[in-house]
Amino acid sequence: MVLPAVAIFFVFHTLPVLQGIFFSFTDYAGYGTWQFVGLRNYLNLFGNDRIAHSYLFTFQFAIVATVLTNALALTIAMGLNARIRLQTTLRGLYFIPNVLAVLVVGYVFNYLFSNSLPVLGQALGVEWLSTSILANEDLAWLGIVVLAVWQACAFNIILYLAGLQTIPGELYEAASLDGASTWRRFRSITFPLISAFFTINMVLSLKNFLQVFDHVIALTNGGPGTATESISLVIYRGGFQGGEYAYQTANAVVYLVVIIVLSLAQLRFLQSREVES
Repeated sequence: MVLPAVAIFFVFHTLPVLQGIFFSFTDYAGYGTWQFVGLRNYLNLFGNDRIAHSYLFTFQFAIVATVLTNALALTIAMGLNARIRLQTTLRGLYFIPNVLAVLVVGYVFNYLFSNSLPVLGQALGVEWLSTSILANEDLAWLGIVVLAVWQACAFNIILYLAGLQTIPGELYEAASLDGASTWRRFRSITFPLISAFFTINMVLSLKNFLQVFDHVIALTNGGPGTATESISLVIYRGGFQGGEYAYQTANAVVYLVVIIVLSLAQLRFLQSREVES
């Protein structure tokens, strides 16, 4: 029963990855002949300012978006887990962003940032908001963060809700009788008991945000200039449009290793914190 799935996974996933690693040691342009060049592609990556900037932008974006997503998702999940009216309806509404296509939502946000917000900024007399932030090299990345956090929160809320519902209500009742404040109940009961859910959400969020692509395409297309070019976008443009197939494949291999290392380090650190709590 498992063999067909394993075979399909190997043919359509593992084999292309191995082929990519192989071609990263060549000068292959995606067509025609090729020759082995050893580690030249990898060594050239470290002297490329554009690639260095794409890594810096991606890390900056991923860290900010991960923190904001989990803070906001946990706050909303705690609100939805309380005894409120229309609880089921609100849970459904908050999950809607997760089922919407990123590109479609991205173009809607593009219109808001480029047209609606500047009008509001002009009416309020806010200078930096009076023009599209997507055209500002220093602020464009914030628009991408807003879109990414808005959509990613939906999935994280579901996981946090699942964790919150595993906490026995008797613990909160006992804490209330002891006079524990809301913050004390959260710090001593809620967060320690959902720490495993926090760990998986943080790891998945950082991993997904490090691979940001659609959000950038929909909002800025990497601009202004190259201010918001993510690693994925640089790999796509150079590999499929710029004749740098082997070179960007080497970049993709480095990118893969970076994501794996960061994910494992983050997982190990957060799991150690779970044990301590």
